[in-house]
Amino acid sequence: MLTSLSDITAARRIVVKIGSALLVGGGQAREAWLTRMAGDLVALRRAGAQVIVVSSGAIALGAARLALPKGGRGSLADAQAAAAVGQIALADLWSRALGDEGITAAQMLLTLGDLEDRRRYLNASATLDRLLEAGVIPVINENDSVATEEIRFGDNDRLAARVAQAANADLVLLLSDVDGLFDRDPREAGAALVPVVDAVTPDVMAMASGSSSSGMGSGGMTSKLQAAQIATRAGIALAIMNGTHDAPIAHALAAGTGTLFLPVRTDSARKAWLGGRLAPAGELRVDTGCAQALKAGGASLLAAGVVGVSGQFRRGDLVSVVSMKGERLAQGLAEYDAAEMQLIAGRRAEDQAERLGYAPRSCVIHRDHMVLL
Repeated sequence: MLTSLSDITAARRIVVKIGSALLVGGGQAREAWLTRMAGDLVALRRAGAQVIVVSSGAIALGAARLALPKGGRGSLADAQAAAAVGQIALADLWSRALGDEGITAAQMLLTLGDLEDRRRYLNASATLDRLLEAGVIPVINENDSVATEEIRFGDNDRLAARVAQAANADLVLLLSDVDGLFDRDPREAGAALVPVVDAVTPDVMAMASGSSSSGMGSGGMTSKLQAAQIATRAGIALAIMNGTHDAPIAHALAAGTGTLFLPVRTDSARKAWLGGRLAPAGELRVDTGCAQALKAGGASLLAAGVVGVSGQFRRGDLVSVVSMKGERLAQGLAEYDAAEMQLIAGRRAEDQAERLGYAPRSCVIHRDHMVLL
């Protein structure tokens, strides 16, 4: 059980996420920094951990080579083209940096659908297991050359948390350009570093700034807290560390700086996958009594408690469950499509058969297919 940053060297499987601003400066790869970073990863391996890298940087590298404006993020087409060019350069950088340490690197490019679809998720999980068994360090990035604005992770922080679930890791390290989570904007006088977070509550979310200070990446502190929610609900610890130093992991451990988010529960493998999914097809709004029953735990969602239906979903699709105030309570797999839900929302079982034309199912979302958020 990890309870402080000093414990992370005891982790057995670690996902390390590295942002664009750390790898790329002025359109050029920071190869000296990457060499020291590779040494950090080797140190984790020597301590007994298996390591997976989630690496940004393809768009930044490709945009520089193609001389694209706005760092390649001026349009979706520019970002896709930059990613296609930059991913080759990024893979080469990692292959050489790890190769110099006697380690083989592997490349995996993932889309949102690869981890949202259960079968593809299991395939990715099996591939990661085999690579790690072979002593390889997988280097993963979102497949930005084919991802669209509507169907993508949008930042590698949440990708890292989802990869950690698929890999059955026990720790995610997010290397950032700040020391960790501060109780307010770190540029403000008196801002204090938060060393340990027990749970990502609304008060903790309020500490975050959504902006990316480098202007190069796509994630700020808000995305890191969203990643922490995904990881910690699945029993995975997550740490934020300053990656701007040479050998940043060793530096943060020596300095005692960073923020560790403790696991809040340990879901089953399937429920961890379900709770980490990011693209619900619709939304069910429930009344106050239903919300309280869900929060108490163990209850399936019944049609009688549903007061609003939105989205175009089919039976088996992922839907979000929200309160009257818009608070996200849970998500799960719908037992009805959207049109049927509109017919039976707010109605008790004895009134549903007439509207449906067939005997109703026992619930709208079964507790075995639902995860509280």
